[in-house]
Amino acid sequence: MVSHWWLTWHNVSMKDNTLELIDIGANLTASSFGKDLSEVIERARQQSVSHIVVTGTNLQHSELALELCERWPGYLYATAGVHPHHAKEWDDRLAGRIHDISRLDAVKAIGECGLDFNRNFSSPRDQLRCFEAQLEIAADIQLPVFLHQRDAHEDFVKIIGRWRDKLSGGVAHCFTGNREEAKAYLDLDLYIGVTGWLCDERRGHSLQQAVADIPLDHLMIETDAPYLLPRNLTESLKQSLRDKRRNEPMLLPHVCQTLADYKKLELQQVAEETSKTAKQFFAIEG
Repeated sequence: MVSHWWLTWHNVSMKDNTLELIDIGANLTASSFGKDLSEVIERARQQSVSHIVVTGTNLQHSELALELCERWPGYLYATAGVHPHHAKEWDDRLAGRIHDISRLDAVKAIGECGLDFNRNFSSPRDQLRCFEAQLEIAADIQLPVFLHQRDAHEDFVKIIGRWRDKLSGGVAHCFTGNREEAKAYLDLDLYIGVTGWLCDERRGHSLQQAVADIPLDHLMIETDAPYLLPRNLTESLKQSLRDKRRNEPMLLPHVCQTLADYKKLELQQVAEETSKTAKQFFAIEG
């Protein structure tokens, strides 16, 4: 049996051919997409995903994201930056290169940047230095920031607070926090990106409660593919996936439907509002 969300999505699509979704964060440069990326993108198109922003997590993957944008111009866009895991790599040469490629038309935000004190693949000191350096680039070029935070909320908020007036905007990518954290981000006029974490019955309770309080005009949706495969997919839909463990942008409608359910809104309204916000935030035309 086809899942309820799948039927709902196709019914909405047939009623309104202009309906679209924008995946603001997908790691399409990951090795797991190396053999079938064209098919992955085609499946996303078929499920009304009108644009995808490819996440840059270090210099190599930022440059690879730009190569993908050249292959699919007007459909794929990119962020350019250094994830806190790679903060120890930050130096003047890397800073210059990120600054240069961020001026290209396909780059729509600086990041993924921020703080991750959960595993500290880079030291907190290196993370703080790398994060502020990228905020400086974003302020200079006037691009928004694509933000990451894990187990570093207080430091993260303090740093963003110091820079917020100089930044054109920011989105808390893959937000997994609680109501208090969401409020702190909203007080800084940040947007919040929601992923399949919302679909997780084990870990998603705080987020499920928080999204009820987040204004729809400050929400965007993303898959963070190939990570965070939604746990509440039906078995039939799981079986339709080429790789049963890999998330894909084609599943963005499921994230959208789940968000609509928790906000007690219609799917069509959530799809239209999150896409409108994403277009404005990332300066996406068409």
